[in-house]
Amino acid sequence: MLGVQVKIWWDLSCCVLAPAKILVPRLQFVSSDVHAATVVALLNQLRCFSLLAKMIPKLCRAQGKKWSATQRVKVSLNHLPCPMCPGQEQEDGLREVSLSTQRLRVLPPAVLSNPMLESLDVDRNKLRTVTGISKLCKLKKLILSKNEIVDFPNEIQSLVCLERLELNQNQIRVIPEGIFSHLPRLKHLRLNNNRLCALPRDLAACQGSLQYLNISSNLFRTFPLPVLQLARLQELHVQNNALRQLPKELFQRQSLKMFKANGNPLREPPSEVCAGGIQQIRNYFIQLQHGLGQEDKRVKTMFLGASLAGKSTICKSLKQGQSKLVPKEERTVGIEISEFQIEDFTFLFWDFAGQLEYYMTHHVFITPQALVILVINLHMYQMNDNTFKELVGFWINNLSMRVPNSVVLPVGTHVDCCQGEEIEEKTQDIMAKITAMLAERKSNLTHCINNLEGSEEPKFYVDQWERLKEMESCTLTILNLVAVNCTDHCDIKKLEATILEHVKNEELFPEVVRVLPPVYRQVEAAIVDIAQSEEMAGHGMMDLQYLLSKLSQHKHLANLGRELLQDILRYLHRIGLVVWYEEIKQLESTVFLQPTFLITMFKLLVRYRLVQQLESISVETLIGEHATIRDRANWVWTFKSKAMLCHQAVRALVKHQLCSEGMWDVFEEIMGNGPQRGRGKLFSLLEHFELCLEVRHMEALNPQASEFVPGKPWETTQTQGESWYLFPTYLNQTEEVSEVWGGDHPEDLHIRAYFSPEIPESFFQRFLVKACSFYSTHWVAKVTCLLVCNGKPLLIKENNQRAYSYLELRCRKPAGRTGFQFAWDFLVAVVLIIQKLAEEWPGLHVCVKTPCRTVGCPAEFIWPDMDDTSAMTREDVKTCGTCGHRFGTELLLPKVPSQLEKPPAQPPAHYYVTSYGTTTFGPSSIQVTRQVRTLPPPLAQGPTVIARLVVLSPRS
Repeated sequence: MLGVQVKIWWDLSCCVLAPAKILVPRLQFVSSDVHAATVVALLNQLRCFSLLAKMIPKLCRAQGKKWSATQRVKVSLNHLPCPMCPGQEQEDGLREVSLSTQRLRVLPPAVLSNPMLESLDVDRNKLRTVTGISKLCKLKKLILSKNEIVDFPNEIQSLVCLERLELNQNQIRVIPEGIFSHLPRLKHLRLNNNRLCALPRDLAACQGSLQYLNISSNLFRTFPLPVLQLARLQELHVQNNALRQLPKELFQRQSLKMFKANGNPLREPPSEVCAGGIQQIRNYFIQLQHGLGQEDKRVKTMFLGASLAGKSTICKSLKQGQSKLVPKEERTVGIEISEFQIEDFTFLFWDFAGQLEYYMTHHVFITPQALVILVINLHMYQMNDNTFKELVGFWINNLSMRVPNSVVLPVGTHVDCCQGEEIEEKTQDIMAKITAMLAERKSNLTHCINNLEGSEEPKFYVDQWERLKEMESCTLTILNLVAVNCTDHCDIKKLEATILEHVKNEELFPEVVRVLPPVYRQVEAAIVDIAQSEEMAGHGMMDLQYLLSKLSQHKHLANLGRELLQDILRYLHRIGLVVWYEEIKQLESTVFLQPTFLITMFKLLVRYRLVQQLESISVETLIGEHATIRDRANWVWTFKSKAMLCHQAVRALVKHQLCSEGMWDVFEEIMGNGPQRGRGKLFSLLEHFELCLEVRHMEALNPQASEFVPGKPWETTQTQGESWYLFPTYLNQTEEVSEVWGGDHPEDLHIRAYFSPEIPESFFQRFLVKACSFYSTHWVAKVTCLLVCNGKPLLIKENNQRAYSYLELRCRKPAGRTGFQFAWDFLVAVVLIIQKLAEEWPGLHVCVKTPCRTVGCPAEFIWPDMDDTSAMTREDVKTCGTCGHRFGTELLLPKVPSQLEKPPAQPPAHYYVTSYGTTTFGPSSIQVTRQVRTLPPPLAQGPTVIARLVVLSPRS
């Protein structure tokens, strides 16, 4: 009936607890129409070999055949240890057992009775208590993570050989004394993601062995002192707790090699110091020994909102202490920075321009741990979804993705243009819609988490699950909206008082107070003096070594060393007072003492109405760059049509704008002396932040070029034409990409990268820069991109709709094994670029899926976690649980087909699908009482298992 002719030789060396993929190669199938996926699915549902031995003769009797090997199978089985079958012999007990993702509520007795066991992995189950493990006296590794354990298992103290213990992601609140004193060999301990607020004193008993400790994501308010006695500790994780202070003794030992403490409201040392690594923390404490720490109360405040909302007016009014209207023609271009005091708090105001053209640069400067003032023009606001999305929702969404733990203060402006009741109605409407947005986001995250947890193979989605759980714990804090009349001095004072009240709230801003060594404040004050001195150029750029020599001239800084200066510059860079990009090779020796000039550099090419700036380049500037008015017209046309500028055009444009701002003296330093790559600071910045892409027009190959010999110098010749620069944010047309691609084909390999809640603004443009820098042959447009590698095209399209945001990737279906390998390598490489870029948005989730290849079927196959060390799947066939169609796995997931021949033809038949896990045999006269689906004959391609649905065909 089944159509399966099986020849089994039971030379097996492992139990069913081992992965099924180990068992499959030991089964030989006489019939070629049997698919390994069927056997894998059957084996995964079994709990021991004895059950399999009982099932085989039943299958054979159903075929009307005798089974002569049954007895031999049973004999072989009886000599194998099976922890799930207590009656079996345990002559050679298993040393390693994995029961991960089996939804166990208790540990199997046979596992607990195996005294030879050395490794037990029961993570991702349903365990609430753990008992009976005291007999496992040889156990070295115990994994109990991701269960529901509340009470720490006391029996662990009996595991005297234990070296690795993982109890992370449970609900443990207290660890009793007397456990760790019995674990003298413990080297690795994971307790993260629990509810701990203290560690037992006897943890110090592991001082001679413990090397790794993770207590992140708990409830620690003070640093656990027993950790200080762990003399051999090499790696310590304390992220995402409530720590305010770290002990200097922790960093006095040299054994510590890695330390992570982000996500804590640290004051001493500040988070900005900890971000510099262990050596910078050590230097910080050394400097504290030279004098009492000084409290620094500083708040970075970011003003965001749509264009003409009144951001600059509020910013300047707060700074001057009185209403200060900013004319429309003086609105912010790019970002403006200012500083002022309210009582003993220093506010660093960052006023961001509202036009979308400038949003490309916002990701460089929008940072966590800041107060975000979202300015909303109440007069322009209408109580409908479109206006809300434009004036409010866009900014809330991007903040929740970029800095998901931010504090947002909505400020309504232009109230003098509104009626009395209108202000209250619009205020309530805005707050209600923001609340609904955040609730929808949380609901979507919960839905995604439940889908992964409820899947048949949750272990394949662990990384995605952990990412979603981390996102679930982060949410924006939205304060009550404050409506102000920017022309009313009393309203400005009311807003100032509101801001001050919020920043004093330690629950909202636990890191607003930092303890700094005196030298930090001294260097900061000296840098401010240098930046404001008359001899300092307006651009504020200074060589690092020259800055050190200038600072050393100050009375208290005569002994300032380069390493300490670099530590302090890193701190000042992270709080936004100076800018120093030591990670950019061309800029590692340049310090921007005035960050506003860095903004000026960005504004030269990333700005509102750039076309008008091109058209206004003066004739004198054109002559200076050896260009003509006709050249200028060509630049404008090329930029409008292709968003590209040649190097000559960029030089002329930058020179024109610098001269208009009185900074022509820095032109050569910014642009470089020629078209060579990387000579100027401007393009080093733009390329580093993926705001533009250099494109070179290659000339014909040079037949006289010297031969390249590996290991020997190679003299190259200048065969490259003038550089061009692509600015993706200005792209518009898509016709050229569509024409080169030639249209979608039903047989294309086709995947989608879904974004939740949506694709961030400027994400696709930055992706273009990254992807096109890897693949030099490409065509690009506003929402499409065609990459070519070895002559093979790959199309990427952006679709950014609410609740349906994704990047679609397509390439042509290959013809052979080599073609599939290359096609999937190409697709996976692009997916990895997408995922790497998405990491810059902590509140963004990306999930890759492959749509079912049946026309009209809405089903999709979720990609498992991507692991470079192993294949994504070993199944040769995938079956859609919605339409029932079967496809070669190589058409859906990264896999090279074992064979591309079509399966042998089979006679027409009817198929019976049951939803309750049983197998139906026989002709179509059999009655199935629940969820029976009849599928058409063209789908006859052998037996299939659909999740827990079993599809079988009668054999003639």
